[in-house]
Amino acid sequence: MAGLTLASPSAERAVYSPWRETWRRFRRHRLAVLSAFLLLLLILAVLVGPFLWRVKINDIDIVAGMQGPSLAHPFGTDDLGQDLLARMIYGGRISLAVGLAAMLVSVFVGTLIGALAGMSRGALGHGLMWLTDLFLSLPPLPLLLLLIYLFRDGLKAMFGPEGGIFILIVLVIGGLRWMPVARLVRAQFLSIREKEFVEAARALGASPVRQVVRHILPNAVGPVIVAGTIDVAAAIIAESTLSFLGLGFPPDTPTWGRLLYDAKDFLDIGPHWALFPGGAIFVAVVAINFIGDGLRDALDARRVI
Repeated sequence: MAGLTLASPSAERAVYSPWRETWRRFRRHRLAVLSAFLLLLLILAVLVGPFLWRVKINDIDIVAGMQGPSLAHPFGTDDLGQDLLARMIYGGRISLAVGLAAMLVSVFVGTLIGALAGMSRGALGHGLMWLTDLFLSLPPLPLLLLLIYLFRDGLKAMFGPEGGIFILIVLVIGGLRWMPVARLVRAQFLSIREKEFVEAARALGASPVRQVVRHILPNAVGPVIVAGTIDVAAAIIAESTLSFLGLGFPPDTPTWGRLLYDAKDFLDIGPHWALFPGGAIFVAVVAINFIGDGLRDALDARRVI
């Protein structure tokens, strides 16, 4: 008919893209969108902040010690007169980097073990799940402290005080957070491997590796993304806990947890010293959890939004 145009298949695919639909569903979760905006501001602040606020983190001014927020020191100063804003910006990069790196470790290990257990139909799958249950039964904080005590000095000698502690904390936190991801991935694999499109690929001669990489893993990635966001928040809290206990980074490396540890003896005369790093940890963890909640709803096709 004249005047009637048909949409091309490429245009229809663009309109009904799964990722476009995921973004549409995510935008409807207002707390998740607000949390993503706050987290983006926090990341931009710690990345761009050193170029805008050029005060050195170790500049000491005894006369200005324990001052509250002012124009010269927007977040106040500590007992040595060091600028808390500069130390917050520096420490934020470390705390967020630890959270992201530990999340990558836990997601990689958990996905690998979960995929092996989900594709195995014999003793390997049962053995991997037994290992996962064993790690889940271990008390995380005492084990974390034990591993820090055992390997801290050796890694410091190999990679330096900051590099050694960073590698140790990332590996220990990530190595103790992979179990929920492994169980989640295994459950997804057990369900997806029996679907018709996987059976068709298997009937056409696809190898197990191709089945996993091409068909199963892309359909199981949604819950893994959600678990990864939660792991970032858990890793930030774990690093802050270690620093607060004095077992994290060296005293001259001002992570958010280390700032809280240094402020604990001055809460009565300098509450601002603990308020700002504690608030940053709170905002980062809550924002990441709300983002994970929004991603869970957006990636769940069974949920009507």
